[in-house]
Amino acid sequence: MERLCQLLELPRVLGQRQHGTNRQNDNVANHSSADYSNLFCVGISHHTANVETRERYLPRRRGESLRTDCGCAEAVMLATCNRVELYAAARDTVTTQQVAHCLARREAPPGEDGSGFYRYEGEECVRHLFRVVCGLDSIVIGETEILGQVKKAYALARESGGAGPLLHRLFQRAFHVAKQVRSRTEITRGSVSVASVVVDLAVKIFRDLPQRKVLLLGAGEMSERTARALRARGVSDIRVSNRSFERAERLAASVQGRAVAFQDWPNECCEIDILISSTAAQELLLTPKILGPMIRERLERPLFIIDAAVPRDVAPEVNEMDDVFLYDIDALQSIAEQSLALRRLQIAPADAMIAEHVADFQACYGSAGLKLASAA
Repeated sequence: MERLCQLLELPRVLGQRQHGTNRQNDNVANHSSADYSNLFCVGISHHTANVETRERYLPRRRGESLRTDCGCAEAVMLATCNRVELYAAARDTVTTQQVAHCLARREAPPGEDGSGFYRYEGEECVRHLFRVVCGLDSIVIGETEILGQVKKAYALARESGGAGPLLHRLFQRAFHVAKQVRSRTEITRGSVSVASVVVDLAVKIFRDLPQRKVLLLGAGEMSERTARALRARGVSDIRVSNRSFERAERLAASVQGRAVAFQDWPNECCEIDILISSTAAQELLLTPKILGPMIRERLERPLFIIDAAVPRDVAPEVNEMDDVFLYDIDALQSIAEQSLALRRLQIAPADAMIAEHVADFQACYGSAGLKLASAA
């Protein structure tokens, strides 16, 4: 631990440029002081709010703008389908309501004042981030997708100048903790990704999954993982549709599937058995009005729909239609519960490792002249 603390130590003179540094290091150096009295995390997740509430809080601006609008000196924004969190350091107090207001995509309905948001300060902020990157706070305990998502969020913040010396050290330590927990426990044993859970759910609906026809809406990271998981389960008829036809072609080719022009995807609904949607659309793609004519042509063949998008791609009312079975991102939690027994046994040893790193990280703060805020 002592050697790790030394490796993560930043130069004490933070404003001094060093030869051979790149733009990201310059962004860290540009923060003239790391003596912030408030290190905190404010967020909303599947633990505290349903998908309808979460989809109202998604970053709609660049990281640098969000950081300054919230009044933070440093900030890293983590936004996934299951959580939206701001990790930040500030000289003055930034309230939870301030952060919620900055994250709101539109005016909250009457009576809502940011309820569902949680806040961690100081030591608890550090502990929470470590648990998040290790997959201990995910719907599927031990899932590995979150580590890549946190790394991407951190890289974007470094590039924009949002992650200064405090958050640089915090996130670097978090990545080390995740590697150690995954290598020394069985927290990742079995199917742990959301994509794998999606496929497990499809297997429960269709015992003969390899014979089924699948349409993927969206060609992003979630769709790619789902496509590969389907292929690994023997599904050969995989169709991919995306606003960028080139991206749809690339993903389809990687799983020996077929690309479909985005304007033509509704025509595929007459043939397919499973529709998995994970796009970044800001409007609903599938409603009862759109789906109705397609269902009549299917002659009572069931259609299984998984809406893994936030905001949602499919209107909830679709689930009320005959022969249609709709599952959104929240519904995935039920199937995840069935395979978590072993992973739950690994939570205690993982938390013990995390506690050791949290204590050591505080010692590192002290040696660098930095301090954590005590939880209010």
